[in-house]
Amino acid sequence: MDYKKAGVDISAGEEFVRMIKPQVRQTFTPGVITDIGAFGGFFLPDFSAYKKPVLVSSIDGVGTKLKIAIELGQYETVGSCLVNHCVNDILACGAKPLFFLDYYACGKLTPAIAAAVVTGMVNACRQNGCALIGGETAEMPGLYQERDFDLAGSIVGVVDHEKIINGSAIREGDVLIGLTSSGLHTNGYSLARKVLEGRMGERVPGLDGTIGEELLKVHRSYLSLIEPFFGSPDVRGLSHITGGGLMGNTMRIVPEGLKLDVAWDAWPEPLIFDIIRLAGQVPEEDMRRTFNLGLGLVMVVEKSAVERVLATLKSQEENAYIIGSVSRV
Repeated sequence: MDYKKAGVDISAGEEFVRMIKPQVRQTFTPGVITDIGAFGGFFLPDFSAYKKPVLVSSIDGVGTKLKIAIELGQYETVGSCLVNHCVNDILACGAKPLFFLDYYACGKLTPAIAAAVVTGMVNACRQNGCALIGGETAEMPGLYQERDFDLAGSIVGVVDHEKIINGSAIREGDVLIGLTSSGLHTNGYSLARKVLEGRMGERVPGLDGTIGEELLKVHRSYLSLIEPFFGSPDVRGLSHITGGGLMGNTMRIVPEGLKLDVAWDAWPEPLIFDIIRLAGQVPEEDMRRTFNLGLGLVMVVEKSAVERVLATLKSQEENAYIIGSVSRV
């Protein structure tokens, strides 16, 4: 008996690291001062542009979207989803990403599959100006089935203390502007998989591809759209629409005594949500609590600034919708 016979292949892990090193180096920003393989990732930040820099961190996973990636043998998108989800979480606080770390756990390490996942992370890190400075790969037979893997990531960003966006400035009369999602993003997949079981290869008129391909669309990053508003008094709150839906997530930043009046028919809902709704006869309340229903980010905007904000978004070719307002309880 040796470690490999017990199910852990150290050589496969070393091969995986060799495969990903050149890709990961492509994400390195000037603050990265160590290569992949050290016991810790070193990052020397430049805070000269900040009066009072505050570090903002977040950690998340991709959930059971991974099961669809495994079923279809398509792995890059979930790597990008992981990074973009984390980027959106901290940008909702007004923060720009600095660096990212990942955790990949599996039943049996297949270097080519793990490398495809990392390729997705590298692509998203480069698009967001975020350095991938390290990670952990764990091969755990007995805990995971041979083809299964899990994925998690943590991110650290920075925001000037006076420019933190936390919703405390939200007032009665503020307007809600919704930015479109690219589909389910990374939430609601346990329900979606249950009601669409056996239909991943099916083509439905109105979808760009198969149902499986629709479900694997990359979780959007909103950083380039939202960054122009960092520090602006026009935007009083930002909500990343993940598990809990539009209401559950946006109410997290709304001060006590205020509520949201949402016009649920104010934006075009992507077809995939209606497919799920009909296939599972899912109650509307459950749909709204489980899925983003076509909006991945909500901006809470001061009423007099709405046209100005919409014009800036339109200049970036973004479809944005006025979806409601803030009122007194």
